[in-house]
Amino acid sequence: MTEQETLRANVESIRARMADAARAAGRRPDEVLLCAASKTRSAEIVRLAASLPIDLFGENRVQELVEKQAANAYAPKPAHFIGHLQTNKVKQVVGCDLIQSVDSEHLLSKIAAEAQRRGLVQPILLEVNIGGEESKSGIEPGALWALLEAAAAQPSVQVRGLMTIPPVEEQPGEARRWFAAMRRLFDEAADRWKGDSRVRMEMLSMGMSGDFEQAIAEGATLVRVGTAIFGPRAYKV
Repeated sequence: MTEQETLRANVESIRARMADAARAAGRRPDEVLLCAASKTRSAEIVRLAASLPIDLFGENRVQELVEKQAANAYAPKPAHFIGHLQTNKVKQVVGCDLIQSVDSEHLLSKIAAEAQRRGLVQPILLEVNIGGEESKSGIEPGALWALLEAAAAQPSVQVRGLMTIPPVEEQPGEARRWFAAMRRLFDEAADRWKGDSRVRMEMLSMGMSGDFEQAIAEGATLVRVGTAIFGPRAYKV
């Protein structure tokens, strides 16, 4: 099999599993977007993947996002930033299709200021640390409301939804309870901000290669899949 054929087979398998999970939950398969998490993948590999039925790409590292954008690797697909964003790198990321990992008022204000300077409105998701893990980014669930208020006060950003990375499963199926908790939070936010264009709860980004079917069962509208598409990551030593 060529690399392109392997990628195609992997994507077709994931799409089939996504569709099965959606139907089992009484949802339409087209309600869930497939984000290819392309950390460590070359521009050439991403370019091959962009011709497949992938909805968008997600990058964890600012440098990779910038380099692959410059190489036109994602075209014609959108690219989201999905990793932890340091405030000193905001200028390099603002202007991308969507920033999924806004987790503090300080970061929010930096993004808003840069977007305003450029005369654009930056779409964002707010990242929630649903499991309360010290090792993970994201705000505590109870702090979401203050961050939403702060975001709504910034005309140069628009909240499009929420993102989370749950605790690693110790038992099969354990992630589902975290996804269910996240869906409840998402629904509450949607209810609180109903009819307000500044906060549009449209996107619930959760679920990765090992648990995306559980996430879809609990209402994910976007799943971030990396190794199941591209294979194990090869990190530089």
